[in-house]
Amino acid sequence: MRFGLLALAVVAVGQDYSDLQMERVSGGHRFTESPLWSKATGLMLFCDVGTNQILAFLPGKGTLKYRDEMEGPTAIAYDTEGRLLVAQPRLRRIIRLYPGDDKKLDVVVERFEGKRLNAPNDMVVRKDGHMYFTDPAFGAQIEGRELDFNGVYHLTAKGELSVVARLKGRPNGITLSPNGRVLYVSVSDERRILAWDVDGRGRAANERVFAEGIAGPPAGLRTDEKGNLYVAANEVLVLDANGKRIHSIALPDKPSNLAFGDEDRQSLYISAKGGLYRARMKVKGAVSESQ
Repeated sequence: MRFGLLALAVVAVGQDYSDLQMERVSGGHRFTESPLWSKATGLMLFCDVGTNQILAFLPGKGTLKYRDEMEGPTAIAYDTEGRLLVAQPRLRRIIRLYPGDDKKLDVVVERFEGKRLNAPNDMVVRKDGHMYFTDPAFGAQIEGRELDFNGVYHLTAKGELSVVARLKGRPNGITLSPNGRVLYVSVSDERRILAWDVDGRGRAANERVFAEGIAGPPAGLRTDEKGNLYVAANEVLVLDANGKRIHSIALPDKPSNLAFGDEDRQSLYISAKGGLYRARMKVKGAVSESQ
């Protein structure tokens, strides 16, 4: 189902985004999260956390159910073999699904040093198989937690798990720069974004504050091919590679996450409270992650 075009308030510096229009392409959902473009199928997948579903939007066709009984999924990503990874914070784990087999799954990670994770929230997989994910404790997950920190983790392609950062604040969204050499993480309750340099072996170092004082708790993150960082907060903020705000996009709903999609990767999809939105952009999304 297609909805009418919505003209959005845009603040632009240095680039012309005055004609940007946002289209609500899917609505009537509980709480959408983590859009993910599937290059193989031409589908934009996204989570509906409240109904435990992963949904699929097919441009020109509408929305259909992709997988159900996913236990409140908050993030999805592809591994290097094209299998879907799903973060399940209710079960404190990340699982792997198999195409064509609705019953088969593997648990990718659920413990660190013998203790259960807090609640894996968001993740990104680099082209070479290195995965990074955030593990905050929100709401009910705070009770009975076994780890005394909110973590940012690195999981190698061989399954070796290590901590990138042990944070007091709660990390939320996570993404990589276009070349896969900078890792970005939003810290919701501190209203800031952290960055690390990442080497060829996937190791992260040189933690620093990339941006701070963000209006509204920052959540999902994505980069475009020019290295600009898109931040889902009270609105969608766009920051350049130095952390300077260059424009912003206001939506009717509060955004939760975002991704570039369509065959040319020149559409920005934004998940929000009750729907999925799309805008045609003048820049393509970065391709540093697995698809």
